Amino acid sequence: MTEPRKFPAGVLLAIFAAIILAHAGDPALAAAPADWQKTVDAAKKEGKVVVSIPASAELRQGMEERFQPKFGIQLELMVARGSPSVRKIADEHKAGIRYVDVHIGGTSSAVQGLLNENVLDPVEPYFILPEVKDAKNWWGGHMWIDKAGKYIYGFQAYTFANVWYNPNLLKPEEVRSYDDLLNPKWKGKIGFLDPRTPGAGDATWSYLLMVKGEDYLKKMAAQDLVLGNDQRQLAEALVKGKIALTLGLTEYTFQPFIKAGLPVKPLPTPREGSYTTGGSGNLVVIKEPSHPNATRVFVNWLLSRDGQEMFTKSLGQATRRLDVDTKWLGESGVLAAKDIMTPERFLAMENQSEDRIYKVRDPASKIAHQLFK
Repeated sequence: MTEPRKFPAGVLLAIFAAIILAHAGDPALAAAPADWQKTVDAAKKEGKVVVSIPASAELRQGMEERFQPKFGIQLELMVARGSPSVRKIADEHKAGIRYVDVHIGGTSSAVQGLLNENVLDPVEPYFILPEVKDAKNWWGGHMWIDKAGKYIYGFQAYTFANVWYNPNLLKPEEVRSYDDLLNPKWKGKIGFLDPRTPGAGDATWSYLLMVKGEDYLKKMAAQDLVLGNDQRQLAEALVKGKIALTLGLTEYTFQPFIKAGLPVKPLPTPREGSYTTGGSGNLVVIKEPSHPNATRVFVNWLLSRDGQEMFTKSLGQATRRLDVDTKWLGESGVLAAKDIMTPERFLAMENQSEDRIYKVRDPASKIAHQLFK
């Protein structure tokens, strides 16, 4: 009978060290609580998790490439703009259909389309991994969009270049203030994501109301704004020179055009500044999810360092996690709040919270509906 092969103690230590290092960055294996593996095993039996995400091919690809191979759980993604997604989720929930487990997107649609419909679960009970639960890992601690501080979790914080332009048609020095947009030269040449629907368009429109007033909005409307609900179409119109600049378009819309070297650039922030936001980085869990354990696994992965690196890279928006590098985003006009300001400053300039939505964005939306019919 052959004797078992014996290894010197030093070799064994080296093997164990290699194993530990190989899994050191894996939140499912490093410092995970005892019930984590049970949750993962139960999630595999459920088979899948259904997640509603922003309309981004890069985000979809990033999630599919990282989540399913990592946990062996099918990730079914519903890719659409926020408003149609939340309407569908709320209507299905009222009809007793539990299809979508998690929604990720902007705040207006989540507040007015899901929170108000009482179809959300508190998010924090889904936190399992220490790296997710520990507020010290997050710039500003745990931040919530809703007044109750438990239903809409904001995992991003940044400010950004709110005006994008075609350098073949406009020079940066021509627009140093929002007042410069009222120049007759730009009449019919300004694209604007429709401020009558929730999203970056109405966020921008409401910020203009905050800093310039209602009379300014009336003058802007008289500039024959090119309104649209499709961000990509507006971006393409800018690249093709049909319009000279755009407002209200999210930065990730321009990433494919920037990578392709097409004529589009972020304008330096006008003198009046820009609002702060969490962009599309807001997480909600639909009440009584059909796949509760898979939902827990997804939530913890999304908010882990791995998940946040993927999300930040895919959308070009800035996470609040302190262990994820965000300085590189400045090249595309995005400035992570954690790199340039205090949490107090961020909160003073935001217009995404439940409170600001009703006090600022709703009045701005009413003005938009009156001006654009």
